[in-house]
Amino acid sequence: MRTCTYILLWVFLLIAREGFSQTKQDTGFYLIQDGCKGVTAVSYPLFRKDTVVPTIRKRREVIALPPRTPFLVIHGNVTYDLYYQSHVDTPYIENDVYQHTVQTFLDITVRNQYPLRVAFTTNMGNSSLFRNITGINLQYTNSDFKNMLADKARHWDAGRLQQLDELKALRAQWEQKANEVYQLKNSIAARFGVQQIVEAKERALYEKVQDSLSRLAGFGMQDINLAQRWPPIDRPKMSQTDTAMSRLVKERAAAAQQLDSLQKQLAGLDQLYLGKQKAYGVNNTQLLDVLMKSRNNKELADNLHAMNLPDTVLPKGYKNLLAIRSVGVGRTIVDYSELTAKDISILGVQAEYNPSYYVAFATGMVDYRFRNFIVNENRSRQYLNLIRVGTGMREGNNIIFTWYTGKKQLYNFNTDTTGTNPQTAPNYNIMGVSLEGKWQLNRNNYLVGEVAKSSLPYYARSTDKQSTMGSMLELGNRSNEAYSVSSFSFVPLTGTRINAMYKKMGANFQSFSLYTTGSSQSAWSLRVDQPFFRKQLTLSASIRQNDFTSLYQNVDYKTNTIFKSIQATLRIKKWPVVAVGYMPSSQLIKLSENQYTENLFYTLVGSVSHFYEYNGVMMNTIFSYTRFYNKQTDSNFVYFNSKNILLNHTVFLGKFTLNGSLSAATNQDYDLYGIDGNVQYKINNWLEIGGGAKYNRQTQFNIEQLGYSGNTRVNIPRLGEVSLMADKGFVPGAAKQLVPNNTGRLTYTKIF
Repeated sequence: MRTCTYILLWVFLLIAREGFSQTKQDTGFYLIQDGCKGVTAVSYPLFRKDTVVPTIRKRREVIALPPRTPFLVIHGNVTYDLYYQSHVDTPYIENDVYQHTVQTFLDITVRNQYPLRVAFTTNMGNSSLFRNITGINLQYTNSDFKNMLADKARHWDAGRLQQLDELKALRAQWEQKANEVYQLKNSIAARFGVQQIVEAKERALYEKVQDSLSRLAGFGMQDINLAQRWPPIDRPKMSQTDTAMSRLVKERAAAAQQLDSLQKQLAGLDQLYLGKQKAYGVNNTQLLDVLMKSRNNKELADNLHAMNLPDTVLPKGYKNLLAIRSVGVGRTIVDYSELTAKDISILGVQAEYNPSYYVAFATGMVDYRFRNFIVNENRSRQYLNLIRVGTGMREGNNIIFTWYTGKKQLYNFNTDTTGTNPQTAPNYNIMGVSLEGKWQLNRNNYLVGEVAKSSLPYYARSTDKQSTMGSMLELGNRSNEAYSVSSFSFVPLTGTRINAMYKKMGANFQSFSLYTTGSSQSAWSLRVDQPFFRKQLTLSASIRQNDFTSLYQNVDYKTNTIFKSIQATLRIKKWPVVAVGYMPSSQLIKLSENQYTENLFYTLVGSVSHFYEYNGVMMNTIFSYTRFYNKQTDSNFVYFNSKNILLNHTVFLGKFTLNGSLSAATNQDYDLYGIDGNVQYKINNWLEIGGGAKYNRQTQFNIEQLGYSGNTRVNIPRLGEVSLMADKGFVPGAAKQLVPNNTGRLTYTKIF
């Protein structure tokens, strides 16, 4: 009966499936009663083909990708500024002056490792005094690279989780390899121990000599078959090979070789793990100490290499990046040595590289030199080419040779700068060499010396056909030589800093650091900075003689006047800051279209400032006193030989900022008193307004004047900030009287 049931069931299933393919498919079960207590499970394929699952798909492991590092990250700002003046301050007389300025500064980071700076500025206007200047600069400095490393060091602890995961993974790999070595050692000890060797030797001995009991009397069996008893049974039979022992030796040699390989791998992992562990143990404080306390780039690179830092902190090629002191393309500054090129702006390229030797070069058109960029006058085109090579570090002992050449316009009584004599075309080409050396006595003291020799000016050459190099190599002429010595000292015990300098230049010496030629010049200076009372009081004093150069000086300028200056600053916690200074000042005066003069006089300045809280309100108070020691004949400055007193007070009341000031200026002819006040109100985060009024009273002339001002600031989301300012004030004019001056400013700024 049971057999018939099975047959019928299988026939039913075969008919019902309707040609179902015999491939991999799901399976069902029928439960059939087998007797009174038994149950039999019969498997059968399911009817629906779409239920077939040939294989079970294994879930794919999702590996977390590292965060994407963008190729470029750019931050910076863009600014447009429009400035209007109805009158320009004395001694210039101009009306309705407009100045437009567009500038942008970009901080660019390449792959989050390499910092660059881009600056663009253009300044244009309708003034005859100020030049229209446009320039762009791309610059890299190792100081920016150090700052980037310092910033990474400050945020290093927050990003060390990945480093810890790598350390844990390496530890697990090391433990696995150590376990393999341990197991192999135990296996060798178990398989090739003393007992195993003894047993192998015994088995080898048993194989060498067969059992010879048959040779003993009473144990041998007589056999009448002579062929079976020949050769004699008393001769021992020796085996041909020692199979057991040789196999043991081979297995032990293979195991020893495998153990040696594993131990080498374990030693490599151990060294790698210790290095990673040491790198992880270095904290950001240690890294910051190395960045701040290393004396030069080479020492810093060596210290960073010894710390074994990860690539997330130190990029590839960091030693070369530290060795590149600076690279500038576009409008860039050349500031190399006292007698060659110092503070010169060029439109070109300059670079400094100092790993252990020193290489630098600069080439480009001389755009302007400091202190003469405000005068808008025609100049001959000037250019500079300079190469420096040497040995040593700039921050330590070094010797540097400099060769420079180019074209530089001369200013003295032997030259014609007005263009009134076009028949003669002056040869403004110059050439020179210098040798500079620095001797680092110790960490706190060093000396710098430089000697230089240049070509002669075109008017001082022996013949018209004498070349620039020929005049430079004229050894018998000493008028084209120059010398310079400077020193720096720091006394840690007292905190004293001492700077000294002396230089002497021949009448015909030429360089891009010297504006004029035609007279022998010498200069010296001495400056001392001394803190007292745990650096709460700082005293600075200096004396100098003829240590400055200016385009506006007469070429034969020579004076024995010694300029003196002294400054003192007192800072005591929770007390006002007191500062006093006595120093020379200068004023530039335009005498005619082609003549300018610069007057020097002493100024006494004193100020007391305090930022404090009173009844829960923050306040700031400033009191200052200024005294000009000049004469009316020295300049057109209305405030000549005057005493000026200013009291300013600011109150911060939440969204309001209140400011008021009192001023007084007195001289031998009149007194000028003023009072002004203004209010700033921050309505919300995107809008701020303000305004104020001012009152002036001038004695002797009995003039009373009233001015006013207003400003607003609007911060537009995603677009930037717009500021407006308008002011009606007063500036010194002719006849010792103040004249109205209207100013206005529109500024747009976008920070990103």
